[in-house]
Amino acid sequence: MVVTQYSAGPVLECAGRRLDLSRPVVMGIINVTPDSFSDGATLYRGSNLDIERAMTRAREMVASGAAILDIGGESTRPGASPVSVNEEMDRVLPLVARIAAELETVISVDTSTPVLMREAANAGAGLLNDVRALTREGALEAAAAANVPICLMHMQGEPGSMQVAPHYDDVVEDVCEYLQSRIASCERQGIARNRLLLDPGFGFGKSVTHNLKLLRELPRLAAIGLPLVVSLSRKSLIGKLLGREVGQRLPASLALAVLAAQRGAAVIRTHDVAATVDAVSMLMALEECVDL
Repeated sequence: MVVTQYSAGPVLECAGRRLDLSRPVVMGIINVTPDSFSDGATLYRGSNLDIERAMTRAREMVASGAAILDIGGESTRPGASPVSVNEEMDRVLPLVARIAAELETVISVDTSTPVLMREAANAGAGLLNDVRALTREGALEAAAAANVPICLMHMQGEPGSMQVAPHYDDVVEDVCEYLQSRIASCERQGIARNRLLLDPGFGFGKSVTHNLKLLRELPRLAAIGLPLVVSLSRKSLIGKLLGREVGQRLPASLALAVLAAQRGAAVIRTHDVAATVDAVSMLMALEECVDL
């Protein structure tokens, strides 16, 4: 099978911090939600976020090679229930401010909430990562005002119901058309195309077959001409194909990360930063024929 090698991408200005996408980079996930399967048990004391534990996680990820930290305060896993705006802001903003003050890294905020987009940018966030692709009322305006890069993701339905019998005529074509329509909406709002990244939304309203087709045909999404963000870390796709529980999914997550980078992904979003950085670095050594 022929795969496409990664091609050089842009340098994004992210609230005074440069994100060089000339080769794939790793985005570390920090979910500040008490029900998170990856962080809930370790970052919370009872119902309260332990910000010092969260900062320890952030420092470890940056030291391990994460170019971006993605902070999320509302769970978007299948079946998740929404949280109030105030609760989401209370979870996210203190950590964003601390990271901005102490670490030299690009901070991404995973949110669909317009007021949080504005406040997070004011607190030091340099990228907005919206699973709803700025479709909530006021989100386009808030993202335009924030004046930072934005990742637009495809999702069929809403988190509470998105995995109930998802259907597409052609999943790759449908995702491409949707993302192109959201690019057009952003441009009409005055958001420059060169501020945008795209995420096909693996696991967000997709069956196992849909996910595999999207990964196989990722070059078709890369052909849109904007940096691709791919998040396959510990996904249920792995559990369904291999019968692995969440804690047993690292080897498959690494394989998927490498496959995504080969097919044009610019940003690999992951829970396991150090291992993913190593895996992607080995791919780049091979593709660039580095003389060690």
